[in-house]
Amino acid sequence: MSRTSEKAGRFTESVIRETFRLAARHGAINLGQGFPDFACPPELKEAACAAIAADDNQYPMTFGTPALRAAIAAKTARTYPGWTIDPDTELCVTCGATEALVAVAFALLDPGDEVVLFEPWYENYQPNAILAGAVPRPVRMREPDWSFDEAELRAAFGPRTKAVFLCHPNNPTGKVYRADELAVLAELCQRWDAVLVVDSIYEHIHYLGPGGYLPPALVPGLEDRTVTVNALSKTYAVTGWRVGWTVAPPDLTAAIRKVHDFLTIAAPAPLQAAGVAAMALPAAYYADLAAGYLARRDLLCDALERIGFDLRRPDGSYYVLCDTARLDPAADGVAFARDLITDIGVSCVPAVSFWRPENAESGRSKVRFAFPKQLQTLRAAVERLEKLCD
Repeated sequence: MSRTSEKAGRFTESVIRETFRLAARHGAINLGQGFPDFACPPELKEAACAAIAADDNQYPMTFGTPALRAAIAAKTARTYPGWTIDPDTELCVTCGATEALVAVAFALLDPGDEVVLFEPWYENYQPNAILAGAVPRPVRMREPDWSFDEAELRAAFGPRTKAVFLCHPNNPTGKVYRADELAVLAELCQRWDAVLVVDSIYEHIHYLGPGGYLPPALVPGLEDRTVTVNALSKTYAVTGWRVGWTVAPPDLTAAIRKVHDFLTIAAPAPLQAAGVAAMALPAAYYADLAAGYLARRDLLCDALERIGFDLRRPDGSYYVLCDTARLDPAADGVAFARDLITDIGVSCVPAVSFWRPENAESGRSKVRFAFPKQLQTLRAAVERLEKLCD
């Protein structure tokens, strides 16, 4: 008899984290895992250090300090006019977006419930559904623009549909969902009484200009049935701090808070103080952030296209999904990514893990590069990648 659960046997270890370890072992430039190699805003470091010096080192309020919850609500209202959040009943501060997604899955889903997932997906979503005992109902996004077929989406919904998980802007494709696509989701969620769970961690990293990102919580029909997940990690270059949050209607937030309490108790107290400083940054910070990432995107994508990768430039997030077929006759992204680390000295992630095993052929020849790096890091990586042209 196995001493481990059947659920744990239905998914693998994170391919992204495995790639990180392999890159570290071989001294490769890490364009696999999505973490910045540049400093976070100094205001955050100063606030965190001040909180530690002031002995703010004990358990904070389980679902977030009042100061951070108020700051998140205020920043959201400034950024998206019309989106009003009650920090006392509609916010839960978590240990990063990853824990938030687990807490949401456990708070919403019962065994046998069905969850609509868009494929390719960020690798956490399917294991979260499995651990909650839910049944994934995948809907394929199709190249070149990673759009979904409306008829296929409609067919994925039914009487057991409890939730939809959406990464917007999307990892790994870089897609930013359009207003008309979100309107279809709103119609279906209303019809089947489903909740839309939005992973919005890349909300400020998109290349569509002001207004290019529409929060689903502002879409008519989704206002009272959306859970928005976010974190400090990507917007403020502190992926190791693990401070995230959920925004949801009071009844959903109450359930999320209970699950969060028994998962991790609370996010780190001094880093929540730093979150207050992050929420106070001016609008210019976000404009500069998007401009900086656009420069990084274009530097890397120009080089990848020149070298021979096929790709569509992402509209959002800081990843680019590439096809290796022109460079790799075997069209084997797993072997290609491993050889890139060991022979070239640059890491990427084999993209096959973003598809179901039964649909793995769709991602077999693809890899994902991350570009949250200094320009000099990207130039050094490009110099190594150009060996593929030899």
